[in-house]
Amino acid sequence: MKKTIALKKNFEFKNVFSKGKWIHGKYMVIYFKENRLDLNRLGVAVSKKTGKSVIRNHIKRLLRESYRLNEDIIKSGYDIIILWKGKETDIDFHSIYSDLLRLLKKSFMFDKE
Repeated sequence: MKKTIALKKNFEFKNVFSKGKWIHGKYMVIYFKENRLDLNRLGVAVSKKTGKSVIRNHIKRLLRESYRLNEDIIKSGYDIIILWKGKETDIDFHSIYSDLLRLLKKSFMFDKE
């Protein structure tokens, strides 16, 4: 199992947003940038426009879990930000999981092993 740590600082998010690449899907946008580490750093952001804090935190948990399930097949050495852009609040886990999987394949961050 690979190790992923969290992106928490504002300047880390700004660095990925300004210098990284992005790819968008149905529910989310993934920003990614190579770092010079042997691990991935993950940031998750959900806008206040999505709903109240309970709903936003639920979506963040679903996003983190779908990332965790795919963590072993993602290349190491990336800063990744998953930005929720959907207005849907009653979304199921499988829709999020499939959208994230499709975006990861499209972004070439998949390990071929």
